[in-house]
This record gives sequence, structure tokens and C-alpha cells, in this order.
Amino acid sequence: MCGITGFLSVSPSVGPAEGLLRLQAMTRAIAHRGPDADGHEVLGGAGSALTGLGHRRLSIIDLSPAGAQPMKSHDGRFVIAFNGEIYNFADLRVGIEQRRGSIRWRGHSDTEVLLELFADLGVQRALELLDGMFALAVHDRAERTLTLARDPFGEKPLYYGCANGVLLFGSELKSLRAWPGFAPSENADALADFLKYSYVPAPATIYEGVWKLPPATSLTVREENVRSGTLPAPVAYWDMVGTALAARQRGFAGTRESALEQLQEVLGRSARRRMVSDVPLGALLSGGIDSSLTTALMQDGASQPVRTFTIGMEEAGYDEAVHARAVSKHLGTRHTELRLTSAEVQAAIPEVAATYDEPFADSSQVPTYLVSRMAREHVTVVLSGDGGDELFAGYNRYFHGPRVWSRLSGVPSPLRHAASATLRTVSPAALNRAVSLAGRLAPRELAAGKAGEKIHKLAGLLSAHNCADFHNRLLTTGAPLRVLAHPHAGSALTARSDTRSAALEFAGQAMLLDTANYLPDDVLTKVDRASMAVALEVRTPFLSREVFKLAWRLPLPMKVDGLQGKTILRELLYRHVPRALVDRPKAGFAVPVGRWLRAGLRDWAESLLDAQALQDAGVFDVAHVRRLWADHLSGRRDHETQLWSILMYQGWRRSQRGAPA
Repeated sequence: MCGITGFLSVSPSVGPAEGLLRLQAMTRAIAHRGPDADGHEVLGGAGSALTGLGHRRLSIIDLSPAGAQPMKSHDGRFVIAFNGEIYNFADLRVGIEQRRGSIRWRGHSDTEVLLELFADLGVQRALELLDGMFALAVHDRAERTLTLARDPFGEKPLYYGCANGVLLFGSELKSLRAWPGFAPSENADALADFLKYSYVPAPATIYEGVWKLPPATSLTVREENVRSGTLPAPVAYWDMVGTALAARQRGFAGTRESALEQLQEVLGRSARRRMVSDVPLGALLSGGIDSSLTTALMQDGASQPVRTFTIGMEEAGYDEAVHARAVSKHLGTRHTELRLTSAEVQAAIPEVAATYDEPFADSSQVPTYLVSRMAREHVTVVLSGDGGDELFAGYNRYFHGPRVWSRLSGVPSPLRHAASATLRTVSPAALNRAVSLAGRLAPRELAAGKAGEKIHKLAGLLSAHNCADFHNRLLTTGAPLRVLAHPHAGSALTARSDTRSAALEFAGQAMLLDTANYLPDDVLTKVDRASMAVALEVRTPFLSREVFKLAWRLPLPMKVDGLQGKTILRELLYRHVPRALVDRPKAGFAVPVGRWLRAGLRDWAESLLDAQALQDAGVFDVAHVRRLWADHLSGRRDHETQLWSILMYQGWRRSQRGAPA
């Protein structure tokens, strides 16, 4: 696991010496991702295009200098900067040797195997064979091209943008910002999307003209592309939707017991591959279904107790440590638990806000960062259970969503749209007052000071065009765009959904949409930034294409039983852990932000929500935001979600100016 960055320049003002200096500054900006070593390679010379490849190394496999990067293929054609792990590299190495005969390998790193696979099969064909998480940049000296590529599920990030005769790329936007003159304007539509979803959906970023490379794609850039400032579209090397539909069509003809056996085998193999490491390794254990099963599979394949890590909080209803402790005791892991006071968690929040390259407002980012920081004191690699919810139907929206949509879709569209438009004409504040006046006559769901926001969200659901649109509207955070001084609609996530998935039932469509969008842009972004801020590598056994195919072959009733999801994962876990230890309602990994904003976080929040600070940002309706803040502080209303998004934007913006968040 590492960090990569670099450039492809056709600008005559950037020579080799200047290019090297700039490349070194770019790698310093992401030193936290790879504290063990750095490397730089500038290819080209006077009068020709320059390619710069920078690398920060977190040594995991082959700790010797033979694993250093940037690395050249044996024939010298390919030069790579690589971030990630290729879990099937040993099998790929055998295949290369069978096709090409004996090779004098320099070491035993997966990067060297990857380079020789490129030399053997070409970049695009090689990408199709990889089981791993990665972001890479490879320069082809023969074709004079630079290819960027990202792993199938988007575990590792890769940003890029082209301006003024230079293509810049990197694991984090921090490295692009280190290039002299890099000063793109903020993307107003991306900000609107952030306020809707709590993250900036790919391929956009918070900056105009800068993009996220989508998962499972590669982008090959030639010098003429940079000269013209027109980049080609990324090319997919794996078709997630097509794979899911083909697996669903193939189906699973065996019994439930045989399905459990296959799932044990496939997940177990994925976990064992992800346990290969030349440095200490452990697991993040929350005590939930996914992390407990991951830990159990690891312990099955380990010769000694697995190291497990969890954090506990004193807040009632937010402490999962007792469950993790019970699972650890049963499995016999070597468990480390850090108990934190509310004050300790709150003290880390300003630091967390500055960790993310873009505004990011999933409040579980805070405990994720804290457990990563604690685990890094003991190990360099951990496994996690991320991806289990999206592949095996773990979110409540997969069961409740179909019921609501079936009722709404039965109402003629003109009536639904008319009702939606009418509700939107009434402000959330007015709706709150009406519900307050109704007193006990109002539904319980509209209590707790969120009536206006909930009714406005219902208005959005009423105007949904189809199942996919309805699901994506479920993921929005209410009616947050009212805080903007200049309205922007943002870009609809539905536009990024694949129409082929419409052949599936509601839950199937929702799971595919979440795997393609929510998983990489929210869950995996959170995990990558939180863990790499402290140089901890996180590996995810659920996120292999083999597991994905099996998950989609299994019929939905094997995953969902009434209002309970992940049923087959639960049954598999019961083989390892007593049901009583893990059978409980799904809990999030969040913190009580709303309550803390009125107490320990109040001064920090006030500094970011001060009228002058909001005015300086230049994007908010200052009076409206100040009313939200006053209402929240008084306890009359709960505006936790909207305020957290605004605070994370303000904290991010402050960190870009070099000030503490």
C-alpha cells in the first residue's frame, strides 16, 4: 500500500530538472500514505514530452530494495508507480513462467509480477486477470503513452486533471495541489451533490476539470491528448452490471447447504489471499456480521491467534465494544480495545475534517479514523468486512424500499408530481410549526424536530421517475440545498445507473447501484483516507470478483428473509460463533454529532458557522445557516445532518488554506 502521483507534460517551461523538483513536492504532499521510502522517475528530455512518476512506499510485500518504486519491467519498456496489492500475484507469476520460461526475478513483490504481466499480455488484458485493490500509473516507452487504472470496486483512489499542457494525477488531491499554478475553481454542482449525499459522487470532484477515475476502468493518455487538452474517456476492463446479470441468469441450482459450503470456500480463499504479508497483520472487529465473519475466516487459516482491534465509547447506544469483545473471546483472538471518552472523540474531529481531499460528511469517518490510528500502533495491515452489506443485502432500504415504492408507483405520475410540487412550496420551518400545532395527532415518525426535512424528503420520493431514481433519492440527506446562496441542482446519480439493471427487482437494482456508487464514493473513501492518514493498509475479503459472482448467483431469498438481510452470511457465521453473540439489529458506526454540537463541539462549530466565516466561503445563504444553527442549539429542532455537512465543508476549506480545521 502506498501513494502515487505524477504528470505528463508537453509544456516547454518544464524541463527534466524542474519536473523532478515538482514531482518531489507532489510526493511529499502524500508522505503519510507511504512513510517508509519515496521514489521518483522523470522520463523524457529536452524537446520532448516529460512523464513523471512519483511513489511513497508503505512496505508490505518484499521489504527489500527490490520492491522499491517506480519500477521498470525487465525489458525496460514499462515503468510503473503502483498503489495497492495484487492478491493472486503468485498464481500470475507461475503463469508468466509457463508462457515465457525461467525469469530472473529481482525480488518477490507483486509489482514486479504486474510489470511482467503487462510485458507479456499488454496492459488491458492484464488488468482483466487481477484480483486486488490498486491504483496505478504505467508509462509505455514504446507507445509513448501513460495509462492510469483503478481496481474493480474502487478501493484505491486515483484523481486526474489536464490543464496548461500538463496532465496531473495522484492518489489524493493534495499531490495535485502541490503543482505550481494548480488553482482550479470549485465545482458548484459537486458541492450541491455533496450536500445531498454527504460525499462528492464520481467521476466529479470538488474541483472543476479534475476527475476521479471510475472503478474497473483504465485511461490511456497520449502526448497529443495533453496538447489539445482533450482526454479520452476511461475504458472499462470489467463490466460489473453485465457480470451480475449473467450470474443471476446462471443461478444457483444447489441446496442452501451447498450454497453455504461454496460461500465458506470462496470467502475463505479470499481472506487467506489477503493475509499474505511481510509485516504484522490483524483485523478490525466491530462485533457485527461482516467483521465477525471476516475474523472467523482469518482465524481458521491462521497458525496463531489473530490480532483484533476495536474502540469503545462511553455514549449509550454507540458502544459496540462489548459485542466485539464477546466475539473475540469465543474465536480466541488476541484482542485490543481502546475505550474513549466523548471528549477524546470530539478532540479528534477537527483533525479528521482536514484528512479528506474533498468535503466528506459521513460521521462514521471519526471512529474509523480512531480505530485505524489505534490499530496502527500494533500492526501495518488489517482486514475489514466492508462490502458485505452491498453484496448480501445488509441495508434496511433493501427491504423497506420495495414496500414504499410499490405503493407510490401505484399512484399515477401526474398526481405524485403534483403532490411533490405542492409540498415543496411549503418551507420546512412552516411544516415544523404545523406538526408542532398538531401535537399528538401527528405521526410519531415526524417527531424530534425533523418534520419539515422528512416531509420534503417525501416530496422528493413522490417525484421519482423509476425504481433506480427512487432508491437514489432515499440516499439523500433531506432538503439541504436551501443552504446554498445560489441554487445548483447537482448531477443526478440516476444518470450514472446502468439501464440494464432495470430487469432486476428493487433490491437487486439497489444493491448494484450501491456497489457502483455508494460503496466506492462513501464507504471505501472513508476507509482509505482514515487508514492511510496513519499509514495503515485495509484489505477487504468481500471485494473480490469471485465473491461478487457467487453473491449474484445466489437467489435473493438466500440473502433476505422478511425484514432481515444477509441471512446466508448469518448462517455461515453461526458455524463459527454462537447466534446469541451476533444476532441483534444492525448498528451503524457513527457518533452522536447532534448532541455533541450543543456541548463539547460547540466552540469549534461556532468558529466555522460564524457569519463572517460563512460569508467568506461565498456559497451559503448565511442567514439561513445561522437560523439552522440557532434552532439546533436551542433544542427546538435537530439539524444534525445539514450542519455536519456544512461543518465538514468549512473544515475542508479551512484546511486548504493551511489553517487547522
